[in-house]
Amino acid sequence: MSYNILVTGGAGYLGSTMVPDLLAAGHKVTVLDNFMFKQTSLNHCCHSPNFNVVKGDIRVESVMAKLMKEADVIIPLAALVGAPLCSQDPVGATTTNHDAIALMLRLLSKEQIVLMPTTNSAYGTGDENNYCTEESPLRPISQYAIEKVAIEKELMQHPNAISFRLATVFGMSPRMRIDLLVNDFTYRAVYDRFVVLFESQFKRNYIHVRDVSRVFQHALANYDKMKGQIYNVGLSDANVSKKELCQHIQKQLPDFVFLEAPVGKDPDQRNYVVSNAKIEATGYKQAFSLDAGIAELIKGYQMMRNTRYGNV
Repeated sequence: MSYNILVTGGAGYLGSTMVPDLLAAGHKVTVLDNFMFKQTSLNHCCHSPNFNVVKGDIRVESVMAKLMKEADVIIPLAALVGAPLCSQDPVGATTTNHDAIALMLRLLSKEQIVLMPTTNSAYGTGDENNYCTEESPLRPISQYAIEKVAIEKELMQHPNAISFRLATVFGMSPRMRIDLLVNDFTYRAVYDRFVVLFESQFKRNYIHVRDVSRVFQHALANYDKMKGQIYNVGLSDANVSKKELCQHIQKQLPDFVFLEAPVGKDPDQRNYVVSNAKIEATGYKQAFSLDAGIAELIKGYQMMRNTRYGNV
């Protein structure tokens, strides 16, 4: 079955991988994005007659109302993502990550489907064993996670909503983000050859950007049995500490050195092990391993380097 799908923030890290996949599956896709990073990550989609793009702001009701009238499915990806960006612009973060989604929810009809990425960073440090299922208490630390938790509660009042609590995403994408942990550590391994770890035992779960795209299509195909639910989405064999992540990278880049700092504190205090059993029970199977993603990043970084203020 094909849908008319509105993807907000569709030119971002997730969207620029997801939108081509949705088009390839036969859906009609409209992207709303403000192109704040001046990205051209959807150039390769413009040939498709099923692709439409609108430059605009999700916080403007007239813009959202017009586009939502034509949509069967809304995938709200537009957000100021991550604690550092939200700290830099806390007002913009609140109006984009919470208020604009609340506006979208008010404009929704009961028949429209919403598939929304939230975050498993909402678990904070988990329970006494740092173990988390969808039923675990939420202890968000950052503004980003706090607002995602608040909006998820509102989202799940809609009868046709599905929330995906995404693990930390990694992998190459047309609109690349080097600041995500696996991407960042691999970039440092390629170019700096070393990294200093604070609280190296802290664990986190990970998921490839293409597996994120796949889980949204899985939800469309299995919508009747999945609607109204919250799902963790991560790699079950990739609940790894920062030290273990570095060891994975070192297997492919043997001259990479990582040092564990004897003092100091990581400002990001997330530390948890996440169960992905619920999404796997629906028949979803992850396709891209952590090691495969690291190999992909190593290749990708041969084509890019942040040298804006350097001479080499």
